[in-house]
Amino acid sequence: MLIPHDTRSALDTVVDLVNTAPESEPPEDGPTDGLVEGLDDGIADVAALYAFAERHHISGVGTLGEKDLNAVRDVRSRFAEVFAAPDARTAADLVNRLVAAAGTTPQLTDHDGYDWHVHYFAPDASLADHLAADCGMALAFIIVAGEQERLRRCEAPDCGRAFVDLSRNRSRRYCSSRTCGNRLHVAAYRARRREAGA
Repeated sequence: MLIPHDTRSALDTVVDLVNTAPESEPPEDGPTDGLVEGLDDGIADVAALYAFAERHHISGVGTLGEKDLNAVRDVRSRFAEVFAAPDARTAADLVNRLVAAAGTTPQLTDHDGYDWHVHYFAPDASLADHLAADCGMALAFIIVAGEQERLRRCEAPDCGRAFVDLSRNRSRRYCSSRTCGNRLHVAAYRARRREAGA
């Protein structure tokens, strides 16, 4: 699946945004039963929101406040609904509402060493509208391509983080093969060894 740079960047951003929600964070000290509740919010305050915008090279952020923080959290929860959508029609409806509410204004731009690409947000858009428009259109790209099933949650029982499966055969099951995937494979191997030794 060929994905333009700006769409890939927006997909990375939306995955990271969804995974800032407390229930999306993996535990640091081992397995639990299901998603972990009560963990710190990855965008707990305005300083964390600035850090998120900087980490994803979001330009034109301006001055942020509590209103922006609450608006971005609302957009985050609506993106989480897209990842949980049972089918493409439901996902498309959710994305359509997000993008429409953001006041999408497509415009061509070439900046920061990248060739021409499309920004979907108005030049003076709030951070929440910027994320809703650009990330919403990136999710729309996936849905239009008939690939909604690539929007997934990690299958590790103690994780649940969002990811976009960009593997060739759509076979990725874990947010990270190094952490969740490897941990589950090691656990399965040890269980087989215990069973064989019993």
